[in-house]
Amino acid sequence: MRRASADPDRGIAIGELASRTGVGEATLRMWERRHGFPAPERLASGHRRYRTADAELVAGVLRERAAGLSLAAAIARVRGSAAVREPSIFAGIRRRRPDLQPILLRKPVLLALTRAIEDESCALGERPLLFGSFQQERFYRRSQRRWRDFARTAELAVAFADFERARIPRGGPVEVPIDRSGPLTREWAVVCDAPGHGVCLAALELPAHQSRRDAARQFEVIWSVEPAVVRLATGVCVDLLRDFHPELADRAGDRAAVHPATEQQLRLAAAMTIRALGRLS
Repeated sequence: MRRASADPDRGIAIGELASRTGVGEATLRMWERRHGFPAPERLASGHRRYRTADAELVAGVLRERAAGLSLAAAIARVRGSAAVREPSIFAGIRRRRPDLQPILLRKPVLLALTRAIEDESCALGERPLLFGSFQQERFYRRSQRRWRDFARTAELAVAFADFERARIPRGGPVEVPIDRSGPLTREWAVVCDAPGHGVCLAALELPAHQSRRDAARQFEVIWSVEPAVVRLATGVCVDLLRDFHPELADRAGDRAAVHPATEQQLRLAAAMTIRALGRLS
């Protein structure tokens, strides 16, 4: 009989988490697939490892459910009250999913992939939660017209950059300032979380390349249509939003979508790849 690992240095296995919380393994996997919660780290073997603190978070969800909240609302509330927050989208994905290895891309290729994600996701018109991380305000202003168009069909659109202050422009994305000494100043990201699809891209600019000419800038890039990864990225974005707009963050958490089957996600990935190649050609 397989024994669940409870070594605190390695984290706890899903069987141990199920034993501690009374929530079955199948249910925990379903929560992760649909809501990105709880978000385990993945070993090289693919096995899940949870923090011991995840047991209390799961218990918190059970308490909120018993109080009458929906599962999505209960998870959003527990996430919002959690003490530990990820400093950036890229950092959150890398810490929780070390099995996802970044690829190195120059800015022109990254831009083509980003545009393909934006166009393909927003063309589906399913009221997505849409988040973008632009590093600097001047980079966002170059894409502002596109993002104003996206905001018209999105349930919520949010732009993170080194803005002077937080703003909710009429007809445009919410503008959320970032810490100018924090990791988001090196990060480029787009996250689209909708009822019918989900995709996220997070890229970290290499410091040695920040001073180079624009086309020579290089980034470590992770992009995924895996529902649990998209939901993880959405959760990080909601937490970043919460410091400036708690009500909007609560609304986004409550609105978090249930993702489609893997086959639909694979079709989305193929469509975005074709768009990106078309832009590069």
